[in-house]
Amino acid sequence: MSSYWNERYSQKEYVYGEEPNVFFAEQIDRLKAGTIVLPCDGEGRNGVYASRRGWVVYAFDMSIEGRNKALQLAEKQNVQLSYTIEDAIKATFPLESVDVVAFIYAHFPMTVRKQVHKKAITWLKPGGRIVLEAFNPLQLQNNSGGPKDVTMLYTEEILLEDFDELETELLMKIKTDLKEGKYHQGKADIIRFVGIKK
Repeated sequence: MSSYWNERYSQKEYVYGEEPNVFFAEQIDRLKAGTIVLPCDGEGRNGVYASRRGWVVYAFDMSIEGRNKALQLAEKQNVQLSYTIEDAIKATFPLESVDVVAFIYAHFPMTVRKQVHKKAITWLKPGGRIVLEAFNPLQLQNNSGGPKDVTMLYTEEILLEDFDELETELLMKIKTDLKEGKYHQGKADIIRFVGIKK
């Protein structure tokens, strides 16, 4: 899988754009800056934005090319970014050490997804948040990005089960118009979730 993403991110342009995901930016802008983990951060648009806003950022991805571009973007915007090459299933952070874990279009196969989501909860401090935006199954009818495997798309039921230990602050499916680089472009069916650790 890393070879797929390395090939995609080896293009000169930022294939998902240089600006952060809109929902991600809205969510962290209303919080006091703290420590954030960004799994599958790709070319770094969200990690760099969070760093600009005063967050201590720990980003990771399987793609070396993604990391290279993320560090270039961080340098361009004059911010610090801790970005490691890791598989989400193996990534670890100390228990109750971070304020937010943000999954922005971080799609996993079912068995991996459950493990990664459950593990992320353990990283959160009490009062910490999971912030998630992803495609829902209706996305299969669109051409604006995302996996073509329905088992890698997220429903409300899936997220409520994965994050059943959290207090759900927000959970909604919406139709939107994505404008995030050339691979997230056009009409899209997405799901958004915010959960708070009690």
